[in-house]
Parts: sequence; structure tokens; C-alpha cells
Amino acid sequence: MAAFEPVLTKGIGELDLADIDVYKQHGGFSALEKALKEMTPEAIVGEVSASNLRGRGGAGFPTGKKWSFLPKDGRPRYLVCNCDEAEPGTFKDHMLLRLTPFAIIEGLIISAYAINASHVVMYIRGEFLEGYRIFKRALAAASAAGYLGKDIMGSGFTMELILHRGAGAYICGEETAMLESIEGKRGEPRLKPPFPANAGLYGMPTVVNNVETLCCVPHIINRGAGWFSAIGPPKCPGPKIISVSGNVANPGNYEIPMGISARELLEEYAGGLLPGRRLKAIQPGGGSSAAIFEEDLNVGIDFDSLAAKKTMLGSGGFVVMDDRTCLVRASQTLVRFFEHESCGQCTPCREGGQWVARMVGRLEAGEGSVNDLRVLGVINNTITGTNLCPLGDSIMPFLSSVLRRFPEEFAAHVQQAGCPFQKAPEFSAA
Repeated sequence: MAAFEPVLTKGIGELDLADIDVYKQHGGFSALEKALKEMTPEAIVGEVSASNLRGRGGAGFPTGKKWSFLPKDGRPRYLVCNCDEAEPGTFKDHMLLRLTPFAIIEGLIISAYAINASHVVMYIRGEFLEGYRIFKRALAAASAAGYLGKDIMGSGFTMELILHRGAGAYICGEETAMLESIEGKRGEPRLKPPFPANAGLYGMPTVVNNVETLCCVPHIINRGAGWFSAIGPPKCPGPKIISVSGNVANPGNYEIPMGISARELLEEYAGGLLPGRRLKAIQPGGGSSAAIFEEDLNVGIDFDSLAAKKTMLGSGGFVVMDDRTCLVRASQTLVRFFEHESCGQCTPCREGGQWVARMVGRLEAGEGSVNDLRVLGVINNTITGTNLCPLGDSIMPFLSSVLRRFPEEFAAHVQQAGCPFQKAPEFSAA
């Protein structure tokens, strides 16, 4: 494994980075000072664009380009930080929220200055109570130190940061559903266009960025776009935190340089499979992603390489399943999750999710039929790509991929009128 110095997780587990004095002693807020005193907003946007930082929340859209879409029409602008992390198998943002909150605050202030947003909303998942309390204390400390409010560090830039707790709805991780939630409405995705860049929060130009994305910004300002773009593939550079869970020796969050192979992540970072086990499947991008298999282990962990394998990096939830895992049961767990979390707006998601959950449930209960297998093999074309948001498109990828790769396992549930893995431990995505 090539030497790689952690960037986003440096000091975590060794230093109390939730203490503002400790954070400052180790370089904290130096990027903010540089940004406010030495750079124009346009220069910051240019630096982030040149770094080719891509959003770490799932879609992988270039951050600088996203910022540049804001219209220059004089209207107020908003920046929203998405900390509604709810993807099965992903727990990186929760770690950053609890253990290095000032990195998020610094990234937020620099980004708000870059896009000229005087109002910032930090949207935190309702279940993250400890993280919310830690961040609230950090916010108070940052405000007392003069990093928030009016005329920050004498720069003339004024910014208000508001905390908003969600109520635990997975759908609110979708950016427009999040905006609806902040406005006090039911969390449902909006029809696009218009896009948030033009008509977002309260109808004003809005940027929504992920926690990890924003944590990258101070490092880009301090070290330069060239440093960042030299880490990993040119089209998908930088450090990335991957949440590894499932049947591995050492589950946890691992910061890697983009582009290392799935094999290196599994064997050298996560310690490999448990003794005596064989690999069966991996979800490289959390519950929404199609599986990769043993023959795919040389694929790079980056947005483009995984897309070429017809799956995705997503938010970086690397869920490992060994030969004890019942893939029908694993599929049932995920399908039931997406069925439950559907907001109900779109018919394919609302109705299709329920029917898929019923069919997979019948298979696992030993009540399935050959007809269920036939329908599951073709229904992907009906559900996927026909919804307002990606939730409906998340129902089928894993199920379809393992059904194609292990059709005999699904058929065995029909032929044996039950699950051949009854004594296997329950599958868990976290």
C-alpha cells in the first residue's frame, strides 16, 4: 500500500478536535484567514473548480461548477450543508460531525464567502443527537471567537449559520426534499427544473453541499488546487472517506486516496475477510448501489471507474458480504428499507417498491414462485428511471445485480420452499 497521509481525518482519535483551541493549534481557521484576507470570492471558486473536487454526497458533481451555476441577479443566496446521512452502510459524515466540527464550520464559512451567501443552514439528521449537541457547542465557540456573525475577521463579510434538525426521513437527503423540510413542509422532492441554483430555499439561489465536500475546501485553499488534483485520478481526485462494514476483520471509516482498488481497500485497510470465509458480494456505494464481485476487485474506488462497472461510489458505504450471506435476505432488507422510506409521490416508487418487497419477502419465507423470479428479472426496467428523485432508482440495483450473478440462489428459495441459509447470521448494512 502506497504511503498516504490522511487529510480529512488527521488527528481524529488522537486530538480533541471538538475543542476550538486544539483545532486552531493544529492549523484550524488558517484557510479561512487566507480566504477572507488574501482571496476574492471569484478566486476561491476558481481554485475549487481547478481542483476538480467532486461532491462527496453521492452524485459526484463538480463542486466548483455547481457554485458557478448561481445566477448573478442580485437576489439573496443560501448555502445548505447536507448532514442528513442515512444511506445504509454510510457513517462518515456522522464521524466528522462529532469529532471535527470546526472543520465543517470552516468549510462552510469559506464556501459561503465564495458564493456570497450570508445565510447558511446546517441540516442535521434527527437521530444524530450527540453530533447535534457537539456541533451546537462548536458553533457557539466559533461565534464567540469572531468566526461567525458580522464583519468576520475584519473582512466585511457577514454570515449567519442556522442549525436545523431533520425528523429522520431518508428522503430528505435528496436536496430539494431537504429544502422543503427546512421550509417547514413535508419532505418531498421537487420537480426539476427549476434547479436549486436558480430557485432553491425560499425560491432563492441555493447551493447544497455535503459535509465531506465542505471539509475538503479549507485544505484546497491552504495547499492549492494542484496539490488536491494530484491525489488520485485526474478526473476524480482527492482524499475520500469510505465507510467499510459487513463481514470484514476491521470495519470502520478509512480515508483513502481516490482510485485505489477495491482489493486494496478490502485487504490492506479493512484487514480482509473473516478467517476461512470467501467473498460473495460488495456494495461499493451503500444500499443504493449495485454489487460488485470477486472478479471486480481490481476496479478503482472512484466515481468513473465504478460507473464503468454499472454501479457507483455514491456516498462511500462499502458493505462486504461473505459466503454466509443469504443474498435474498440481504435484498429483502434493502428493499423493505426503500419501500418504507418512499415519500409516495411517484407511482413506480410507491407501488413498485411495495410489490418488489412482497415478492422478495415471499421468496425468503419459502412461499415464492417461478413467476416471482421472472417478474423480479424484468421489473427494473419499469421502476428505474421513472421517478422524480433517486430513491425510486435505488430499489432495484442491488437486487438486480445479485439476481443476475447468483440466479441459482434465488431459485433454491423456490425449489426448497425456504431459505438455504437459515442458520446464517442476519445481514446488516451497518
